[in-house]
Amino acid sequence: MGVYCSFYHFDGIALSIGGAFVGLVITNSSLSMPSMIGFIMLMGIATKNSILLVDYALIAQRRGLARFEAIIDACRKRARPIIMTTIAMGAGMLPLVFGWGDADPTFRRPMAAAVLGGLVTSTLLSLVVIPVVYTLMDDLSGWFAKWLVPSGKEQTTTNGKV
Repeated sequence: MGVYCSFYHFDGIALSIGGAFVGLVITNSSLSMPSMIGFIMLMGIATKNSILLVDYALIAQRRGLARFEAIIDACRKRARPIIMTTIAMGAGMLPLVFGWGDADPTFRRPMAAAVLGGLVTSTLLSLVVIPVVYTLMDDLSGWFAKWLVPSGKEQTTTNGKV
């Protein structure tokens, strides 16, 4: 289980990058050092979202829920913290995108545009794509377990199948 859990984190990052580029294009900002700082912030948040979903689903499965019910339960219970984080980060970035305040907006605007654009896409897509990838990876691990486990020994995946 631990080996392929890393794929979920990469999916969360991949979902956010496209939105970050869209945010840069919409605000007519360039790909610069501040926007790269925004990418790093965004990757942390997107990874946290995928970890929240997958870990909660794994905990629910260990408590006896079937895989599908565990995924639905995780999405239902973890959607609020994910959306709250998105709203809080978005509210913090809006003044930077609009250039409000005394500081020069040319440095901060690309960072905020990348973060806002990526937050929107990663939040919306992670609640749909991460559970699908989780299901596919769990099925794939079960398929590989059939071929890699020596005969006579039994191994189960999180969905209980061999």
